Amino acid sequence: MSAINTVLYVVHILCVIAILSLLLHQWNMNPRKFNPGILHAGLTALIAGLAMVGMWGSVHPDETLNHTKVGIKLLILISILVIGYKNVKKPTLAKNTWLILIGLTTTNILIASLWH
Repeated sequence: MSAINTVLYVVHILCVIAILSLLLHQWNMNPRKFNPGILHAGLTALIAGLAMVGMWGSVHPDETLNHTKVGIKLLILISILVIGYKNVKKPTLAKNTWLILIGLTTTNILIASLWH
């Protein structure tokens, strides 16, 4: 079970890094376009995160899960996905939307790494 959890953790981290890198890749682009890979990486991160939460009790029997942290991270990821689905078919990505997506992704990373 621990090996599966480790694989899910690595997949989750790689997906979040992919979201951030795909957004930052649009830095000097004019006009910016929404990359559908952000949606794929976001959904994969969501599935991996939910699987890790589901396995928490068997992998970490002595620890309690911080449901507040998980809930906030889930809401941020769902927000990224909703904004993404609203902009996937648009020909250009507004700068404000792009900055919001970068801010949400960065906030999610900071919550994951700093909130213990």
